[in-house]
Amino acid sequence: MRKTYLLLLASACLVPAAAFAAGSGGGSPPPSASAPQFDAAAEYRKGIAALQANQFAQAKKSFVKVLGVAPKDANTNYLAGLAHAGLKDLKGAAKYYAKAIKYDAAMVAAHQELGITYARMGDKPKAEASLAGLKALADKCAATCPDSAKLQSAMAAVTAAIGAGAQARIETKPGLLFTNAAGGDRAYVDAVSLINERRYDDAIVSLRAAQAAFGAHPDILTYLGFAHRKLGRFDVAEGYYRQALAAAPTHKGATEYYGELMVERGDLAGATWMLAKLEADCAFGCAEADELRRWIDAAPAPAP
Repeated sequence: MRKTYLLLLASACLVPAAAFAAGSGGGSPPPSASAPQFDAAAEYRKGIAALQANQFAQAKKSFVKVLGVAPKDANTNYLAGLAHAGLKDLKGAAKYYAKAIKYDAAMVAAHQELGITYARMGDKPKAEASLAGLKALADKCAATCPDSAKLQSAMAAVTAAIGAGAQARIETKPGLLFTNAAGGDRAYVDAVSLINERRYDDAIVSLRAAQAAFGAHPDILTYLGFAHRKLGRFDVAEGYYRQALAAAPTHKGATEYYGELMVERGDLAGATWMLAKLEADCAFGCAEADELRRWIDAAPAPAP
């Protein structure tokens, strides 16, 4: 693998998002070229700032926009839940927390806030079900995983909320993992180094930390796709590449790597489509187009 190419800016955020159009394997039509043309990562950070300032309506608006690009992003769904909680829309908050858990079953904060929200709503059975979910995570953790202390704290919080009922305290502020942009930058830099060392599982852990800080950032999503692809998780990788291109339609890395994935799947027509897209985006040529062309040229001819 050639040396990774993504750049890191000052500690406030990563490379700005660009724009999207990508092909999909298996002969299916490409994602719509009319995908949102806005910086999803900047909107995500704007939503976090609004939460910190108790501007919950603005936070909700920002996160809804981000979810239009990345509806399966667990972090954004969780933060949207906090915004709804701040607006005293407990039913809406519970809906987003449940979505966050659907897309990341190990998200302790979402389990905790879902349980507390159900307790606040007076739905004790669902609150107890959330507590059971946390206990299952804790049992799996067996007091040895990095989330052990967090799980114990979450179980205590949900247990107390069940006792308090309608007086339970709901959370409306994002935690340090979300607000610490400098920490997100460090996690991203670590991930790039780990990918260069082919330590893909470790890289994914760092990328997820960076994702909590920056949301649907196309560079992070592209590398998540790359790492999962190298681990043979092609469907997961495709999902990340498509999200990256939804956030940044002309992202060269996501386009190239998506094309390489198509080659690996035997979809040379799709890969050729992606190469044509790269050549259109790179008016004077670019390394990404050259690399994808090499992949296509080296691929075995399709069976007659």
